[in-house]
Amino acid sequence: MGRSLDTLEVLRDNEIRMYTCGPTVWNYPHIGNYRTFLFEDLLRRFLKYRGYKVKQVMNLTDVDDRIIKTCNEQKIALRELTKKYEDAFFQDLVYLAFDRAEFYLRATDYIHEMVKIIEGLLAKGIAYRSEDGSVYFSIAKFPAYGKLSGLKPSELKTGARVRQDDYDKSSAQDFALWKAWDEDDGMIFWETALGKGRPGWHIECSAMSMKILGEQFDIHTGGVDLIFPHHENEIAQSESFTGKEFAKLWLHSEHLMVNDLKMAKRLGNFITVNELRERGYDGRSIRLALLSVHYRSQLNFSENSIVQAQSSIHRVEEFVSRLLEFDDHSTIEDYAVKLVENTRRDYVLALDNDLDSPSALSVFYDLLSDGNKLLDDGRAGKDGVAAMLDFVRMDFNSIFAALPDEDFERFQLNQKQLELLDQREIARKSKDWQKSDSLRISLAEEGIEVQDTPEGQKWRRKARSS
Repeated sequence: MGRSLDTLEVLRDNEIRMYTCGPTVWNYPHIGNYRTFLFEDLLRRFLKYRGYKVKQVMNLTDVDDRIIKTCNEQKIALRELTKKYEDAFFQDLVYLAFDRAEFYLRATDYIHEMVKIIEGLLAKGIAYRSEDGSVYFSIAKFPAYGKLSGLKPSELKTGARVRQDDYDKSSAQDFALWKAWDEDDGMIFWETALGKGRPGWHIECSAMSMKILGEQFDIHTGGVDLIFPHHENEIAQSESFTGKEFAKLWLHSEHLMVNDLKMAKRLGNFITVNELRERGYDGRSIRLALLSVHYRSQLNFSENSIVQAQSSIHRVEEFVSRLLEFDDHSTIEDYAVKLVENTRRDYVLALDNDLDSPSALSVFYDLLSDGNKLLDDGRAGKDGVAAMLDFVRMDFNSIFAALPDEDFERFQLNQKQLELLDQREIARKSKDWQKSDSLRISLAEEGIEVQDTPEGQKWRRKARSS
């Protein structure tokens, strides 16, 4: 909202509540969509890495103008159409190594919540009914309209109405909250206190975010194409209903381009994840390629970028193999330990700075180069190798997910350490905090640092002092 970098301050102690606009399940998402979803995954993973508990909601838009039109054209039921593309979306999440959000919500499961908000806006005189029984939001009743997108009051067409879900910036006018049924809707409608009809697109996200995250939450994300009208309308209807600030921070990713044009279904220049899979590209290579450019910079897509990412991953794999095969038990040298300390500092600083993924990757690749040289020269040392392997596993891979977990299987704990971790997990689940803390100390004495996360305890090796 402020169009500048700011320090992250959470609304609740150590918990980030985040809403992300997910796919409209009327077709297969293209990799431009996934560029946005992956930036949000990077954000999620880094917040967890920094010790926050994350509560994330991603919506699945399963009713809008395009879905209804497609259902009528193909003469199929709404759920039959949307389930096909919803299933494909979740398959892509696995292929691209996403860290799953806590909630994936279908809009059609929250019609009641949408109606409640619309009734509240009608009662306040901020919304009104049109001649056909539809309900519109009056942008003239929300003086702050345009604060996210930068629209000026002189650009608003107050009193003019737009029925379609998506529209251009030149059409800043009253938007539909509830659309009364007409013949074009066919058999897709809901009988509610507002009458027979269906919700507009924008009200869906307000209802779902409030239901799970509350009337105020920390972060709202999406692509830059959603700033107007979608996110602007979300703010207007939500803040008018609650009287409170909707989302504290807004983050938007830039477009993925093809030949200097935005990738879009309407332009016919889009590529799906499945198409890339059929061409033989690995999901983690696609993932790294899309994360290699800062999320607020346009990314001009080429398959060569995936090939380059694939090469980078092979480089990481070779480095991990060298570390796992290390059998020099000397502990004299500490060059690698200091290298990792400096790398971690610069790596975190880069990601702290508005998720600067290119700089973070550059810092990591420098570690690979310097680490290989230390291995070549016999200057790595046992503790240094453990520290470097730990960085790849816990710092790099936990955020960029370039390697599957099984690549680290040979990085094992001894039997005593495994038993201590198991005992502590049992103590945590039974809420025996005193025993849990005692076991944490015992693990620290074994050189194992434990961190509690929403997914359970995570561990990392602590390098011993020389």
